[in-house]
Order: sequence, then structure tokens, then C-alpha cells
Amino acid sequence: MQNYVDRDAGPGARDYRCGFLTYDGHKGTDIRVSDRARYKDGVAVVAAAPGRVRAVRDGMADGERVAGREAGNSVVIEHGDGWETQYAHLRRGSVALHAGDRVEAGTRLGLVGLSGQTEFAHLHFEVRHNGRTVDPFDAESRADCGAAAQSLWEARARSLLKYVASGVLSAGVAGRPPVLTQRDVDTDRMSAFDAAAGAAVFWVHVYGTQAGDVEELRLIGPSGDVLAQRRARVERTQAQRLVYVGKRRPAGQWPTGDYRGEYVLYRGDRSERVVELERAARLERR
Repeated sequence: MQNYVDRDAGPGARDYRCGFLTYDGHKGTDIRVSDRARYKDGVAVVAAAPGRVRAVRDGMADGERVAGREAGNSVVIEHGDGWETQYAHLRRGSVALHAGDRVEAGTRLGLVGLSGQTEFAHLHFEVRHNGRTVDPFDAESRADCGAAAQSLWEARARSLLKYVASGVLSAGVAGRPPVLTQRDVDTDRMSAFDAAAGAAVFWVHVYGTQAGDVEELRLIGPSGDVLAQRRARVERTQAQRLVYVGKRRPAGQWPTGDYRGEYVLYRGDRSERVVELERAARLERR
């Protein structure tokens, strides 16, 4: 769950839990696909409830941005009594419905894509009642930072959609520092870590870091020695953040064995561990 409905009526941005997983004016819920292999295989988008298709748009390519079509390829469904849902940023050519079609809950609408005004692969899911934006996590907009919120989600879905203020999107060990393009890590051009790599780099792409958090990173070699480490305070709240530590290759080649990266995110002065991660890469001689 990357972004929620913006509940701040002013120029600021707050989600229904008074957190920072949103941005000014955001009207929907963004469900991100961070696994690139699964994204390429195709992640299905299905109807949340029965209804009739009111509008469909298809044909926009990944990354294509057109004024007035910020939602990209989309499906809008009417559910009766003024309720409707919209499913945006779908993959080109994946929408197999037409205006007027009837759907049931679970009917496949298309695939998660990157069309329209978006910087990462996700479904933008929007709920409206009589034209007014409704937050599906707090339908009556009465919750005090999430307390006693009236959710529109079915009970079986609520545990899957549990609010997580901070987390890891991706991580790994590479042969050089990765690059964050727009708001995603460019793994397609990432240098592999092998015996001849110019460096050993442990990187972590996280979301929901807050000003005052403390991050710890360590890269540990096959012998158990710490090759690189870092402890630093987060200076500002960020929706996403890329951090890494590394060491240049010494003379010769990297020794074989397991290289382990460790990441911990502490929240504020309480030193609460809100994120913990460990990644390993095995280096074998060919």
C-alpha cells in the first residue's frame, strides 16, 4: 500500500492514520507491485463489487502522459445508488471490457500498468459516492488518526491491507551503487555483483521514512568481517528513499562465499525498530 487518500483539506498531506503515505490532493489508494518479475508476468486487476461498466480507456503506453488523461488506461464501474469505482494506470491492451458490460465482484478488468501520470507500477483504486471521493479505509471521514474507522473492505481483506507506515520495497547486493530514476530503482541497468565487480554494495529502497528516524546499514563479508557500515539520522520525511553502503574491490578478486546486508530503521528517540531486513548474495568461483 504505497499511498492513501489525502485527508488534509489544506496544502499539506496526511493519510487516514495521520501518517505520510499520501500526497496533496490524492483521491485514491495506490497498490504497488514492487516485484518486477511479477509485474512483467502480469498482475490482474479485478472488480471490487458487482456493477456496470460506465467508461473504458485503453491504448496508452507505459510512461505515456497526456493532459486530461492522467489516469491512463482505466475502467470506471457504476455500482448503483451513486457509488462508483475507478481502476487506473492499467497496462495497454489488457482491458477486455466495454462500456455497458456487467461485471461481478472479482471479474478481471485488466493488468497493473504504468500508463498515465505515474512513476511506478501500481493500481490507483478510487471510490466515489455521488461524485465525492470516499476513503475506503474510513468511509465517513470521522476517524481520529485511524481509530474506529468505518472500513469498506471485506473482513477477509482487512488483514491483507493492514496499515504499515514504513517498509522495504526492494533490496540487494550489487556491483556498484544503484540509480533511483524518478521514484523507482533502475534494476535493469544495475551492475551485477561478481568476483570482478568494482565494488560490493548493499542497497535498500524503503518507503515511509520520517524525519528523526535512524537508519543502520551493514555489509558483511564471507569471513564475518564488516566491509562497510553506516548509521545516520533521516533529515526529512520521504515517501521513498534509496540508501546504500559499500566497499571498493581490493587487489585481486572478491573472495567466494556469502555476502550479507543488514538494514534496521529506528523510529525517533524511542529507538523502536520499525523495519528490519537481511539480504544475502552468494559469490561462487566460475
